[in-house]
Amino acid sequence: MKLAAIDLGSNSFRLEIARVEGERIITEGSWKETIRLAAGIDKDGNLTPEAQDRGLNALARIAEKIRGMPRNHIRAVGTQTLRAAKNSQEFIERAEKILDCKVEILRGKEEARLVFQGCSFALPPSDETRLIVDIGGASTECVIGRGHEMMR
Repeated sequence: MKLAAIDLGSNSFRLEIARVEGERIITEGSWKETIRLAAGIDKDGNLTPEAQDRGLNALARIAEKIRGMPRNHIRAVGTQTLRAAKNSQEFIERAEKILDCKVEILRGKEEARLVFQGCSFALPPSDETRLIVDIGGASTECVIGRGHEMMR
């Protein structure tokens, strides 16, 4: 089974494609485009047309890479800039048409939890308490956890 994760971040958009083999997830491809979406928020708190175009053009390229995948095998999420921009719903609707899947806006705590889980699976196994810091384009998440679970 193939899975895809799309991260509409404040600085860059990312796509990860992986296949599941038993209990293992094996990365097949990873793509990143620097969009600088957060830099495209105007004085009124709206995403500028130029910033939206940069993001939507990148999503069109991502859509090509996920073409043919079952929609229930794809998760697309937005982070801080899409939480904050006053006109983010307009952008999200256009993004969903391009990707042909729902774009979920993560709350900060869920974003932090997913960052911690992703890191915990990428690092060597450990029962020690770990601090993971994700410095993004518009927010920073600091997470403490053990194993694969966030503590706070």
